[in-house]
Order: sequence, then structure tokens, then C-alpha cells
Amino acid sequence: MPQRLPVREIDPKQPPVTDSRELDLYEKREKIYTRKIEGFFQRIRLYTGWPLLLGYFLLPWINWNGHQSLLWSLPERKFYILNWTFWPQDFVFLAWLLIICAFGLFFVTNWLGRVWCGYTCPQTVWTAIYMWMEQFAEGSRNQRIKLDQAPWSAEKLFKKGLKHAMWLGFGFWTGLTFVGYFTPIRELLPDLLLLQAHPVAAFWTLFFMLATYVNAGWMREQVCKYMCPYARFQSAMFDRDTLIISYDAARGEPRGSRKRGDAAEKQELGDCINCTVCVQVCPTGIDIRDGLQYECIGCALCIDGCNEVMDKMGYPRGLIRYTTLAELETGKRHILRPRLVGYGVAILVMIGLFGYRLYQRIPLELDIIRDRNQLFTMSSDGGIENSYTLKILNMDSAPHRYRITATGIDGLKIQGATEAEVNGSEVLSLPLRLTVPAQQLGQGSRKILFSLEAIDRDDYRITQESRFIGPAQR
Repeated sequence: MPQRLPVREIDPKQPPVTDSRELDLYEKREKIYTRKIEGFFQRIRLYTGWPLLLGYFLLPWINWNGHQSLLWSLPERKFYILNWTFWPQDFVFLAWLLIICAFGLFFVTNWLGRVWCGYTCPQTVWTAIYMWMEQFAEGSRNQRIKLDQAPWSAEKLFKKGLKHAMWLGFGFWTGLTFVGYFTPIRELLPDLLLLQAHPVAAFWTLFFMLATYVNAGWMREQVCKYMCPYARFQSAMFDRDTLIISYDAARGEPRGSRKRGDAAEKQELGDCINCTVCVQVCPTGIDIRDGLQYECIGCALCIDGCNEVMDKMGYPRGLIRYTTLAELETGKRHILRPRLVGYGVAILVMIGLFGYRLYQRIPLELDIIRDRNQLFTMSSDGGIENSYTLKILNMDSAPHRYRITATGIDGLKIQGATEAEVNGSEVLSLPLRLTVPAQQLGQGSRKILFSLEAIDRDDYRITQESRFIGPAQR
């Protein structure tokens, strides 16, 4: 049944009672001491977080066909991804992939809310690691509060020093790994340890180490609340059937403390015992009982915490749960909605086109440069000759031998070699001369086509247009 809001009459002769508090937009941040909690959704976060962490830290160390499995070599302008070698000419694939990821985020957000933030966002995963280190070094929530309030001592200095040492160490490994995606990590690590690394590599390693230390160790929820743009525009993708974490006010109110075994009905209370566990475990410091808030990252810590309390009290689980606004009000949930279906269709179409273009991609590039110093020359047999330079880019990792042909004018001939060997990931400059009998040229300029075909691969074939220039007609 829909929840009915309580209504009371207001005496017009009495002044209204208001709860007026001054809000300082520049007030000092109040440190959040999170309480450790375990439960079903936290196990899911482990299963989603650890593969991402292991993938991030291990992939640069895996060699693949003689090179790092993932390496964006900026000096060489080559991007190695397993068997593929991408070049700046393939930038369109990166743009296409980013668009697919954006639509994927829209689809998931409209369907499952902020599941990305709660389970897979790097800020969330790294913050969880840093919070675990803090709990390891300083103890439980109450122990950390007492430690911060206690005067400085040898024990406090040791615990604080251990925490920050662990934070900086993990930050260094994070920065090293990130830079290792752009420079060979097997060379980077010993160079850093021996203080022989390139200044640019050393700077960015230090930069990302400190960025990780500050973001995950100190700022934490402030990154999600004030810096992340996703928290601001997510509401544009929400609707009444979007899955969110919500407090069931119809069941929980009015809230009040009681002993285990006391019947809530006799005290005219709801199931919420006002233990504030949901607030104590929240990494952003909000009270989910106040309703949907943009600070909520969907981590489900409050769900596991509340379910644990409900189990102890002997009440049914689900006072705080994943649900939708429509389900809370009407008890019905609608999965298929026009916007969700539209996002899904758009993603499938773009993924299909992206896969097709990637499958049809030919790792071969041909640029043709005409000799600008001399437009044409006359040969001894009365023919007309043009000079060109062919830039052959073999974007494949394996070497190939290519055959060159030119068409477009009767009697067009290539003077010199018509085949060329190009090593993998190499650019070959090949000078080339074309001749045409004067009587076949006709007009002063004609369009011609250069064709480049790999002898060992029938599907590696491209054509490029150019011009053949002769004497102007009078």
C-alpha cells in the first residue's frame, strides 16, 4: 500500500515552528570514521574489486609476442594491446570505444543506479584498500577515534607512521604501474630503485604516487562529493524505476531504541531501532534514512550493516535494501522502459559496428608524395616520367612483402622494383618512377591509382589515389 504522510492542522495565530540552522559552505571537513562490516554485498565487492586490482598491477608485467602485453609507447607512437599494434591513424577506434563506454555507463546507471561507483570505480576500490590499511594500523572505529583524541605518544606515532608508510608504499606501486603502461615497466622499476630513471618517468611516478596518497588516503569521500562530475549528472539518468539503495520508511518509522526481544508493535515503533550503524559504515558519511542523496555511491555497506542488526533483533531483513521508488510506493517494478531499451539498442549497434570495423581493419598505410621540384621529365624514347616517394607503413607486428602496381593510364609502367619487404611496425620510404607514352597521356594531368598488396596475405590490400602530370596542352 502507498505510504500516507501524517497531516496536522496549523493554528494561524501561532508562529510556525522552524528548524533553522546556519550552513557554512566553507566549513572544515569533519573526518569520517567508518565501521568495519561484513556481509553479502561486501563479498560481491571483493569479487569485483580484486580482479580489477590484479589486472591493473599484473598486466604490464606479462610479455606477449616479444613485447609488453599492454604498452602505450608515446615516443614510438605505437600502442600495443596483446596481438594488436595500433598507430595514431587508428585514433578513431579509441574515440569509438569511449563513446561505447559512455553509453554503457548511461545504460547501467538508468538500470542499476550507481553500481559502477559502488563496486568498480577506482576511487572506491583504492579508498577501500586505504581504509583497510588504516584499520590494520590503528584498529577499529572506536580505537581510531580514541587514538586521534589522545595526546602524541610513542604508540600513536608508531601507528600513524605505519599507516602513512603503507599508504605511500601502495601509492608508489600504483604510480609505478600507471607509468609502466607508457614505458617498459621491467626497465622502469630498477631504474627508479637505482635513481637512474628518466626525469620525466620519475616525475610522473612521484606525481601519481602522491595523487593516490591524497585522493584515497586524505580526500576520500570529498572526491565523490565535490570533484566527480558523475555524482552531479547522474540524476538526469535516473527515473522512478532505477535501482537505488533506499530506506523503507513505511516499515521503519517511527524509529526508536529497544531491547532485543521487545515487540515493536507494543511500543508503537517501526523496525528501525535508531542504532545509526547505517551511518557509521557509510564511507561518505550520509544517513540513508534521509532519502535518496547524490552523495550515495551505492556501495551497500548500509544494507549489510542494517541486515546484521535486523538478524540480531529477530526482524526481517530488507529495512534498507536495493529497490526503486516505484516499488516502494506501488510494490511494482518495471524493468523494460523506453529509455533503457533505447540505450541498450544503441550500445548493441555501436558494439556491432565497432567489432566489424576492427575485424575489417587492414594494418597497412600508404602515403604518396610527388616530387615537387620537377613536375615531369621527358625520357629519350619520348615518354613522360613522374617521380614519387611511397611511404609504406606496416602496422602489423610481423614482416610482410608487398607488391606495388599502378593503373589509370594505358601504357603506365613502373620503372624499378615493384616489390618491397617491410618489417613489422616499420615505415619504409620507397622512391618510384612512372612513365607513360606521350600519345597516351592526352590531357596535362590524369588521375592514377597505386595499389599495395601483401604477397603472403590476400586480405592486406589498399589503394591510394594520386596524379600523373605531363606537358600542358595547347
